[in-house]
Amino acid sequence: MRKLITLILLVCSLSSSFAGEAAPVAADPALEAKVQSLSEVLRCLVCQNQNLADSHADLAIDLKNQVREMLREGMTEKQVIDYMVERYGDFVLYRPPLKSTTWLLWGAPFLLLLGGLAGLFWLLKRRHAHAEEPLDELDRQAAARLLQG
Repeated sequence: MRKLITLILLVCSLSSSFAGEAAPVAADPALEAKVQSLSEVLRCLVCQNQNLADSHADLAIDLKNQVREMLREGMTEKQVIDYMVERYGDFVLYRPPLKSTTWLLWGAPFLLLLGGLAGLFWLLKRRHAHAEEPLDELDRQAAARLLQG
C-alpha cells in the first residue's frame, strides 16, 4: 500500500513539471499584446490593489475577455478605456488622472508627509527646550540621593 501511494505521488509530481505556460486565448499575438497592455492600466474591481493583468479574480477575467472582444470588434485602445471609465468611473484606471475629484488622492501623501515633518519638528523643539531648563533645588537633591545610593 505504501509503495502504491509513493508511486502515485511520484507520478503526480512529475506530471506537474511538464506543465507549460498557458497559450494565449487569441490566435493573434498583436491582439494579445494590446489586451495585455490595456490590462496593465485597468484596475481589478474586486482586488482593488492589482491591475487586470495580475488578477485572477473571475471579474478580472471577464473584463479581460470583454476588452479582447472590443478590440476584436475594431475599437481602439482609447475607446476601450473611455468605455471602461464611462461604465465604472475613474476608479477602474490603475493610475487615475489628476482632476478636481481626485486631487486629494494625489495630494494626500504629500500632506501627510508635511504634517508628519511638522509634528516631528514641534516634538524635537519641545524636547530640546525642556532639556535646557536648569534643575531646581528639589530636583538637585533628588539627583544627589540617587547618586549616593
